[in-house]
Amino acid sequence: MTSRAKPATPATSSTSGTTGTNSTTGSVTSALEGTWSVVGGGASFVGYRVAEELAGIGATTAVGRTTAVTGTLTFDGGQITDVDLDADVSQLQSDQSRRDMALRQQALETGKYPTASFELSSPIALSSIPAEGTPVSATATGVLTVHGVERTVTIPLQGQLSNSRVVVVGSTEIAFADYGIAQPRAAAVLSVADRATLEIQLAFERQNA
Repeated sequence: MTSRAKPATPATSSTSGTTGTNSTTGSVTSALEGTWSVVGGGASFVGYRVAEELAGIGATTAVGRTTAVTGTLTFDGGQITDVDLDADVSQLQSDQSRRDMALRQQALETGKYPTASFELSSPIALSSIPAEGTPVSATATGVLTVHGVERTVTIPLQGQLSNSRVVVVGSTEIAFADYGIAQPRAAAVLSVADRATLEIQLAFERQNA
């Protein structure tokens, strides 16, 4: 059985808004200032995609995701100044429970390194506040910690306002060797790529809104 989970795409607002008009830009900017927290309940996830070849199946893509994500984002009215995220990768789930169990001892070794994290190291400047439902592209540079190893990464992102939430999606490729990750092995696995795509979908709600 191969995994068919779709890549992350931004949630689309079901209501129209006028938050991007020039007459309200100042008030909207003020309303968005402050600290925003990751929304749980399946609205946010961190995951992976890895190309593999399985005996009797052939080439496929393994997809795993965890919704156990926490963190905050801080906006000062002109730029995003702080982002801190933690994902419990010991709760990664794919379409194969045997794969998920194997990752506890192999590759990510989630039994030993249960948390992956990201900390923003450079502010993300926003030239304007978009109207509700209008996607905005940006890049986030920060320290990604996976498998107990820290690396500076730059992740292309797309974000938008949607029903009083900030929804952000993005992805980047990571090489296993950069994080000391050995390719997993199993009798049914003929080959596994030496890199994976890290995918994120994060919904934030403003604290004390």
